[in-house]
Amino acid sequence: MPVVRQTAAESALASGRRRPSFHTLTVTEVRRLTEDAIEVTFDVPKQLAGQFDYLPGQYVALRTTLPDETGEPHEIRRSYSICAEPRTFPDGSSEIRVAVKQDLGGLFSTWANAELKAGDTLDVMSPMGAFVSKHGRDGKAVEQNVMNSMNHPEELAGEAASQGAGTFVAIAAGSGITPVIAIARTLLAANPETRFDLIYANKAAMDVMFLEELADLKDRYPQRLAIHHVLSREQRIAPLLSGRIDAGKLQQLLGTAIHADDVDEWFLCGPFELVQLCRDTLAERGVKPEHVRFELFTSGKPDRPEGHAGRPVVVDESQETYKITFKLDGLQGEVASPTHARESILNAALRVRADVPFACAGGVCGTCRAKLVTGTVTMDENYALEQDELDKGYVLTCQSHPTSKEVTVDFDV
Repeated sequence: MPVVRQTAAESALASGRRRPSFHTLTVTEVRRLTEDAIEVTFDVPKQLAGQFDYLPGQYVALRTTLPDETGEPHEIRRSYSICAEPRTFPDGSSEIRVAVKQDLGGLFSTWANAELKAGDTLDVMSPMGAFVSKHGRDGKAVEQNVMNSMNHPEELAGEAASQGAGTFVAIAAGSGITPVIAIARTLLAANPETRFDLIYANKAAMDVMFLEELADLKDRYPQRLAIHHVLSREQRIAPLLSGRIDAGKLQQLLGTAIHADDVDEWFLCGPFELVQLCRDTLAERGVKPEHVRFELFTSGKPDRPEGHAGRPVVVDESQETYKITFKLDGLQGEVASPTHARESILNAALRVRADVPFACAGGVCGTCRAKLVTGTVTMDENYALEQDELDKGYVLTCQSHPTSKEVTVDFDV
């Protein structure tokens, strides 16, 4: 009887963890949300539907080639949260919808807002991310569901309803509404007794993304959804809803606008300062960390790897180096990294293999996660891995730097 061996990808599928990979998708619609934000819809053909199953709150990485400041073509990747609840069309196809807000100086977001149109194609990575509801189920179950048919809302609703209702609160700022609106839609539809409160911060009313969609959602669930718009540069009738959210205002909001003492799950999405303020405040109020989900904005930095080659590093054989060994798709690679360069494991691996998975390279998304098999590393930042993953030896390779002569990581585990 012949021995059947699983490929690394098949093994990952069986274990419930999908190997991130890019597929070329066609843009079917570009819709203007605000003066500086658009919603982009991608068609997912039937044959790729399984690669793009997702849980509300997850994100995709987009990849394209754009000219840099010198006019040279340059591969660029940016991650954007999916803003719609999962659904499948009668022909078996589906869609991915993301919102792209123009950042000051942002190469990709500026190009997309000015030039992206229906009919264009972009490389889209299979959905990733842990900013999802875990109410009534453990993390392993959530990760397994990513591989199941989450594009069937009737199945999702049935599963959620069987787990009981819940009380949820989200605090979002600007484009942080993108994953939150998908989560809210799904949880509210799943159980007739679920309650959802949203605190949404923006500069002014004209900056509110998905304003009409939020109003429609409020009309659909008037007794179970509460939306509190906080505008920092526009006066509202209620003083509590005017001005920036600082520690004092947040305490007031938690004490008066929402019932903060009986919340099953919290969702925080926005810039680092706001998310950290919310986390600290909730911790002071006794909220357990496992009940708080958060996702941060991230932006490119010059020292982060861009494209598929990693930033250049000159290896001088006369200088000391770290030996970095990595396993990806069942194949083993090795690369020498100069000790003086303080190069990340991701950057080193990209110099010898172009398909090493990553998206934000800022310690936020978790796409570059790998298990540390041998050696030791230090991580600069970590906003993606939870404590149980750290305890099992997982690291973010974009933030990890060797501290031992030899280091081995496994992207396949």
